[in-house]
Amino acid sequence: MIIETEGLKKLYRTHLVETTALDSVNFSVDVGQFVSIMGPSGCGKSTLLHILGLIDTPGEGHYRFLGEDVTRYPESKRAAIRKRHIGFVFQSFNLIDELTVCENVELPLVYAKTPARERQAKVDAVLERMDIGHRRDHLPGQLSGGQQQRVAVARAVVHQPNLILADEPTGNLDSEHGAEVMKILVKLHEEGTSIVMVTHSTDNAAYAERTVRMLDGRILAEQRPGQAS
Repeated sequence: MIIETEGLKKLYRTHLVETTALDSVNFSVDVGQFVSIMGPSGCGKSTLLHILGLIDTPGEGHYRFLGEDVTRYPESKRAAIRKRHIGFVFQSFNLIDELTVCENVELPLVYAKTPARERQAKVDAVLERMDIGHRRDHLPGQLSGGQQQRVAVARAVVHQPNLILADEPTGNLDSEHGAEVMKILVKLHEEGTSIVMVTHSTDNAAYAERTVRMLDGRILAEQRPGQAS
C-alpha cells in the first residue's frame, strides 16, 4: 500500500469562523492504483490532496506513506519525500514563464541534486515520451494549453515518482487536449505509477479504477467502473 490515512481531520480557523475541511477521513491507495476523487467545491478534495502530497499537515489522525508514518514529520523530511517519491500536476500548469520547456522539466532533478549529465538524459527521454521534444527551447507562453500541460506532466514524472497527484489536470483544456492528458496518465498508471486525481469530470473519473466521492469533508462512497452510482 502506498497511501493509508486514519481519522484525518483538518480545521481552518479565523477569529469569526471555524471551517471543517476534513472530518475523520480514512483513505487508502494500493501501489500502482489509479483513484479519482470527486465532490462539490469546498468538500475537502484539494485539502486531502495537499496532505497526501505532504504540502499540508492534518490537525488530527495519521498518514502513512509507503508504510511510514509521516504525519508529524518536519518540513525538511516532508520535502525530501516529495522530491524523491511524488509528482504534482495542477490545473494551472504552474510553469515558470522565464524558463524554457527543458529548464522547467529539469527543475525537480536540480532540486534533487541529480548530476548534470543524468539530468539531461532524463529530460530528453521524458520530452520525447510526451511528444514535446520539438518544443524544448520554447518558453511556456509560446505553447498551447495542451502543450503546456504535457510539459507539466513531463516535469511531474521526470524523476520517476511512485505517486502522481493531479488536481483538475484537464480543467483549463478543451476536450481534445484534455483527453490527450488523460491518456498520458492512463499510460503512466499502466506502467505501475500510483495516481490520485481530483476532478469534477465524470468522464475523467471513469479512467480510474476507483472513484471516491466526498461531501463536507467526509468520504461518502466509493465506486468502481461498471458499478451503479
